[in-house]
Amino acid sequence: MSEEIVTHKGRCHCGLVRWQAEASSSVVAWSCNCSDCSMRGNIHFIVPSGKFKLLGNSEQFITTYTFGTHTAKHTFCKVCGITSFYIPRSNPDGVAVTVRCVEPGTLKHVEIRYFDGKNWESVYEKSSISSFSKSDSGSLQQGS
Repeated sequence: MSEEIVTHKGRCHCGLVRWQAEASSSVVAWSCNCSDCSMRGNIHFIVPSGKFKLLGNSEQFITTYTFGTHTAKHTFCKVCGITSFYIPRSNPDGVAVTVRCVEPGTLKHVEIRYFDGKNWESVYEKSSISSFSKSDSGSLQQGS
């Protein structure tokens, strides 16, 4: 079964931050319980950074927050405050796309997996999350 690669488009609430990401129409998304994701209720799927592109003049409306190891770059819109994407600690070579910020019509299936971010150091190596920012990743078969 071949996977359908599509261009997902997304944005923040006010629409000043817009982007597109190439990924399968069926994705594995991550629900994490780390201090940041749990407060935001974020569920995201990961794409290689080369498959993600900001549109228009979006960059001027983005600000970034870091903490802890400063590896993750938590980006959000300066106007509405929505994190529609960010650079995750687990995949600094990729982009985590917030599922609920993807415009309707291109996601056919979302499998949600749980990542124990509260215990990041002990679970990271045991999980398959780091493989999702590689160019041939994103399908439901990956890491199954």
